[in-house]
Amino acid sequence: MGRVYNFCAGPAALPEEVLQEAQAELLDYKGSGMSILEHSHRGKEYDAVHQEAVSNLRKLMALPEEYAVLLLQGGASGQFAMVPMNLLGEGQVADYVNCGAWSTKAIKEARIVGRVNVAADTSKDIPTRMPDPATWKLTPGAAYVHICSNETIAGAQFREFPRTDAPLVADMSSDILSRPFDIRSFGLVYAGAQKNLGPAGLAVVVLRKDLAARASERVPIFFRYRTHLEENSLYNTPPCFAIYILALVTRWLLRQGGVDAIARRNREKAARLYAAIDGSGGFYRGAAVPEYRSDMNVVWRLPSEELEERFCKEASAAGLKSLKGHRSVGGIRASIYNAFPPAGVDALIEFMREFQRKNG
Repeated sequence: MGRVYNFCAGPAALPEEVLQEAQAELLDYKGSGMSILEHSHRGKEYDAVHQEAVSNLRKLMALPEEYAVLLLQGGASGQFAMVPMNLLGEGQVADYVNCGAWSTKAIKEARIVGRVNVAADTSKDIPTRMPDPATWKLTPGAAYVHICSNETIAGAQFREFPRTDAPLVADMSSDILSRPFDIRSFGLVYAGAQKNLGPAGLAVVVLRKDLAARASERVPIFFRYRTHLEENSLYNTPPCFAIYILALVTRWLLRQGGVDAIARRNREKAARLYAAIDGSGGFYRGAAVPEYRSDMNVVWRLPSEELEERFCKEASAAGLKSLKGHRSVGGIRASIYNAFPPAGVDALIEFMREFQRKNG
């Protein structure tokens, strides 16, 4: 079988150019006679990869000097715990906005560490949406305010980010580098790599440096942000190959014209797919409130679960893979992250029209 269109929510599609480059360098990295998988994380070959990954992220995100980039293990789920371990001091309260499954998991971890106020909750709303910041019940003097910028399961996304008095913290796993935003609005953002950045197992954390000093001495050394800040994310052996792929993916993004250019392409892809859903006369029904629709994860339903099952089976046979919605909600989900090609969206739309013709 040739290359298919991979709509998986994560691990997700990577740019073909990146895969080809990694394949070409796998046995012999830049004439060293060794794979990058085998190089020491203290050696000059890997050091260049590590520094490029950080430098590329700084360029793409336009990071000012007061922000640091950390490359850590454990994915976003590890950050659900590290954020409160580092930022939630004794006697303080952390505000969390619950907009879906991933926010719920983050809240569960934070409650193990300290006091949590759920400032707003739309996690059970159907159709799905993000909470309006005007309705949030925030805590005066909160340690931080936590949001999830894009809920992959629900297919809902914050279109604009609020201003908060407390440091704003965001799980951006599924839309980081997909659109521009001002990092100065945030104290910390984090993302699992396996959607827009690279392979699973790596987390990218961007934080205001002063926040790294908050962790108490009771937090284990490895789980302190300042440990990794002081050691340039080399306190222990990092996930070297994942960081190598991150360097290639960010290099690819820079070649595309950066975040502004990829954001335009993402908006165009999503708009075409939503237009096909809305233009189906009700055969396909979008799962999210239109003003909160995600550009990354397009979720919709068909008239019956039987038809949804048939849709996914026939789409897979046609080379349109991993369209089944999350097991907790069902339906259809097309994840169309940065690397997903526009031609794949067009192929899906064509399939949707033919499927409706046969079954509508």
